[in-house]
Amino acid sequence: MNANLNLDQAAAASKANIELLLSVAQTALSTAESLAALNLHTVREAFADNAKNAKTLLGAKTPQEAAALQAQLAQPAVEKAVSYSRSVYEISTGAAEELNKLFQSKFAELNKTAQDFAKKSAQSAPFGADVAMAAVNQAVAAANSAFDNLNKAAKQAAEFTEAGVNTVTNAAVKAAGKGRK
Repeated sequence: MNANLNLDQAAAASKANIELLLSVAQTALSTAESLAALNLHTVREAFADNAKNAKTLLGAKTPQEAAALQAQLAQPAVEKAVSYSRSVYEISTGAAEELNKLFQSKFAELNKTAQDFAKKSAQSAPFGADVAMAAVNQAVAAANSAFDNLNKAAKQAAEFTEAGVNTVTNAAVKAAGKGRK
């Protein structure tokens, strides 16, 4: 019966790992699809804008008028570039959050399995094995603490990056706006 239990546990673990890999692959494919759609849209829009801008610039009568038109046409291009960058950032951040959720779930599952194993082992362990079980419990607690600290650091880094991205993009839009005047 113990061999059947081990085979059942191995099969369940394999199934769970395959489901995790499928979820990771699905997230990766969804992210790639979103980025591809964004890139295609951006290229189409840039092509149309460039054609329109070229026609507008060709209509200028003097070099001063052409320079003024060029400065005027630059602002929407900068705003679209900033918008594109934000969209890429949002897609990437969404994918990272989704993967983080998947791995947190898997880690919680592994943690529960380790704790269950420790409890079962403690119940069937010979006298004096409680020291070894305490060490296992302490290792699980240390792993949990490390994982929590890693998650906190990752969240802080993401918040810092987002603040930096917002600052830089806002500065770029403002600079392009000033250059237009």
